[in-house]
Amino acid sequence: MKALCWYGTGDVRVETVPDPKILNPRDAIIKITTAAICGSDLHLYNGFMPTMERGDILGHENMGEVVEVGSEVKKLKVGDRIVTPFTISCGECFFCQKQLWSLCDNSNPNAKIAATAMGHSPAGLFGFSHMLGGFAGGQAEYLRIPFADVGHVKIPDGIPDEKVLFLSDIFPTGYMGAENCQIEGGDTVAIWGCGPVGQFAIKSAWMFGAGRVIAIDNVPERLRMAEEQGKAETINFDDVNVYDRLMEMTGGRGPDSCMDVVGCEAHAGGTLDGVVDAVKTATYLGTDRPHVLRQAIMSCRKGGTVSVPGVYVGFLDKIPFGAAMNKGLTIKMGQTHVHRYLQPLLEKIEAGEIDPSFVITHRMKLDDAPEGYKIFKDKKDECIKIVLKP
Repeated sequence: MKALCWYGTGDVRVETVPDPKILNPRDAIIKITTAAICGSDLHLYNGFMPTMERGDILGHENMGEVVEVGSEVKKLKVGDRIVTPFTISCGECFFCQKQLWSLCDNSNPNAKIAATAMGHSPAGLFGFSHMLGGFAGGQAEYLRIPFADVGHVKIPDGIPDEKVLFLSDIFPTGYMGAENCQIEGGDTVAIWGCGPVGQFAIKSAWMFGAGRVIAIDNVPERLRMAEEQGKAETINFDDVNVYDRLMEMTGGRGPDSCMDVVGCEAHAGGTLDGVVDAVKTATYLGTDRPHVLRQAIMSCRKGGTVSVPGVYVGFLDKIPFGAAMNKGLTIKMGQTHVHRYLQPLLEKIEAGEIDPSFVITHRMKLDDAPEGYKIFKDKKDECIKIVLKP
């Protein structure tokens, strides 16, 4: 089959590789009908994620048609259309039973590597390094689904792929980010990052009863989408000091909750801390650029909540933890417990409450994926979200 493979920083290639096979009786194989390039994939593309190996197949936003099932798979049959969560979960361990699906104890075969870096291992992830399982991703023609009876949601006939594909990651991620904001009716929510997850975070904040949503970015087309599709007020961080502007907009109190949807590769608009972060990561003296997290902590009102769905990979410098403690902030974060949200969010799509395809700006063949990565990384051609059709 054809698959998009990682060969180093900035180097991805479409190669011919062996088709996936059933390795465990709980596996299924799907023929990918639609996949997508995610902002988190850029952390791999840009060389921020350790334990990547040459030839690794990328992609964790996947859906397709079941073509083979293992002998112990009971809930799927050949021909079913499914969306697969980017998190791989067994459904049986302590954490899965608590609906903490991204913390599954049994899905990462390389748990010792992750535990060395993090103290404990989270769940395995599709196409996202060997520390998190070494699983092949779905920017390919076929994909093996471990724990297949647990790791899917069936899609009814008549719903096009593009309406449901993002149940695999970015819609639940934005939704959980908003849920973690602990929004009370009428709250002001500030969201850093207007990429695809940020767009769903904006939509989700309204679903949870926000009174105002303020979106922060510097990419014109993203800000425009936040305004037109998300009905958000916007701040271009190239034009103003974000903290000062947020204080003006909230009468000096600050937003009730702040969401960092950017994560480890934040751009800082020439601020001193951003320059230091960039130098440290470029010279391998640091792993992450946490400018947005610092800004969110400083901007959030006293007693407020900082939600962090943005991906971080290592150790952060100069975090104003004293401010967080003395202001009495709650910080909630984590990889998304996608399985928890699959059916409820599918029902919102079916009811017409949201059409997630609004974020799609580019459609490409799998063969064009390397160029798609460049366009997405460099924010060319007003690119916000790319879907791939193997």
